[in-house]
Amino acid sequence: MRPNPFRSLLALLAAAFSLAAAAQTRPPDLQPLPEPPPPPPGMIDDASLQPQITIKKRGEDKVEEYRLNNRLYMIKVTPPHGVPYYLVDPKGDGGFVREDLGVGDKGISVPLWVIHSF
Repeated sequence: MRPNPFRSLLALLAAAFSLAAAAQTRPPDLQPLPEPPPPPPGMIDDASLQPQITIKKRGEDKVEEYRLNNRLYMIKVTPPHGVPYYLVDPKGDGGFVREDLGVGDKGISVPLWVIHSF
């Protein structure tokens, strides 16, 4: 037997109208959320968490120095051929290590964020 196209069209229209009606119903007693409280005094300002970037030209290389709280923690060097490499200070003692991001498989990169310093 051949299926009736009018019957399947009617079933499709009925399903579409029921879904549209269900989407328009709202649960009762909805109220807006209260405003979040202000941050406590002494909180760190978000602007202090943004790094300061200094761009210099050394020879043909473009050098970008990244500082946070006046401490140099990363240097991005872009040579004329355009493949940048990074010099990172992993321990915070001024000993920079070269990292080539995106070239080859370096394994897992562990985030090294400073939470608090004394």
